[in-house]
Amino acid sequence: MPLDDARPRAIAGNRLTAHTGSLYPIIQAPMTWIARAPLVSAVSAAGGFGLLENSSRDLTITRREFAAIKAATNQPFGVNLPVRFLKVDEGEESAIIDWLLEAGVHFVTTSAGDPTRYARRLKDAGVIVYHAVPTLKGAMKAIDAGCDGLIVEGYESAGIRGEDEVHSMVLLQAVREKIDAPIVAAGGIVDGRGMAAAFALGAEGVAMGTRFVSSLESPVHQNYKDAIVAAGPSGTILTPRPPRAFGRSLRSPHTEELRATGSDRGPISNVIDSLYVGGDVVNSSGAAGESAGLIHEVKTVGDIVEGTMRGFWLEIDRLAALR
Repeated sequence: MPLDDARPRAIAGNRLTAHTGSLYPIIQAPMTWIARAPLVSAVSAAGGFGLLENSSRDLTITRREFAAIKAATNQPFGVNLPVRFLKVDEGEESAIIDWLLEAGVHFVTTSAGDPTRYARRLKDAGVIVYHAVPTLKGAMKAIDAGCDGLIVEGYESAGIRGEDEVHSMVLLQAVREKIDAPIVAAGGIVDGRGMAAAFALGAEGVAMGTRFVSSLESPVHQNYKDAIVAAGPSGTILTPRPPRAFGRSLRSPHTEELRATGSDRGPISNVIDSLYVGGDVVNSSGAAGESAGLIHEVKTVGDIVEGTMRGFWLEIDRLAALR
């Protein structure tokens, strides 16, 4: 999709878009299995910034998806490195970093662990590094490690959550109070109103996961998308992820049982087979943020990105009029 004058205006002086090279400061979360070529290329082509997930621990898959994205769009995109998984195998870790540098990737996000070792090597090679953090303490450690920016994840977001995390309304302000680096707000955002609110709290960009899962280009089964649309504001639930974590998922008979019994939802491969591919929303645990309650239809990625930016400017103009 070419960039043209019919699109909403960009944000001047934005540090995130200066780092990513994207038109808009909207990042697509690097969700396991979901954030691959069809979704990533659509987000980047729409003016946002797609992130290729890298959780399979199979560099062959990452190379394949990277090539498919490059073939689909000439717009910039990045790659996520899940630290905890990379540390399993030192040889694999080195191969992935070597490949990133050879491929000319200029923007990387790190998550799920200490980014120090990766940030130093990547930054020495001229790569921009943002780290995903759920706490103020984690944010300060990431900046000390040399990261260029932060993806600040509020407790309302999807996926695995810790015990002591804070919702975005407070967390964004706490991080901005202590840190001047660019902040990307993640959790609870599906449109321009949420984006404007995040900017008011100190963010310079937003990351959306659940909203893009329920897009036309998302590779998951239609039943999963429809379940997100039908969820409502109280449609998610925290279930145990022993020993000390929780997972935020769609409320279903299965997830209600997991919470009641204290059981783990099981390997992600089970969810991929049963829900992402098979569409079983009753007997599976589909990750979703509280933002599912704000999603009312499946839309194209282009409509989501442009609609978010148009809504953002409407809110900014509304607030400006209060003066």
